[in-house]
Amino acid sequence: MISQSDISYIAGIFDGEGSLHIRRALEKKKKHRGKPGYRMSNSMRISMEISMTDEHVIRWIHEVLAVGTVIRRDVKGKTKSGGKFKTQWRWRCTFRDCYYVCKLLWPDAKVKLHKIEQVIDHYSPEYLMNGKVVSLEQYREAMNLE
Repeated sequence: MISQSDISYIAGIFDGEGSLHIRRALEKKKKHRGKPGYRMSNSMRISMEISMTDEHVIRWIHEVLAVGTVIRRDVKGKTKSGGKFKTQWRWRCTFRDCYYVCKLLWPDAKVKLHKIEQVIDHYSPEYLMNGKVVSLEQYREAMNLE
């Protein structure tokens, strides 16, 4: 169970250092069930990330939320003073993990509240009932994969 103070703290960090990407685009996907070729799909890409140079904070966020991934990014080039850039650390999650985090952060978010609400609306029960997003279990039952 995540404490409310941890959620509020993460919401503040996300408002300051985070970003949320929502993009709908046509994507080329493989056809299934033995059909050769590809099909075009109007897909929604949803991801959120927090980037900073403090590894400890990023690892703590990953540990508390228990979703997403952490990567290290070495920035190339030199600063204006001629020194090296600090190593950047990124926590990132996508799709339903992003929805889970958005539901947690929604009460405390201020700056990025509009984007968070867009993600929540995308996965809302009304949208799920239209058959556009299904659970893995429903998909397996429909495709008789079990």
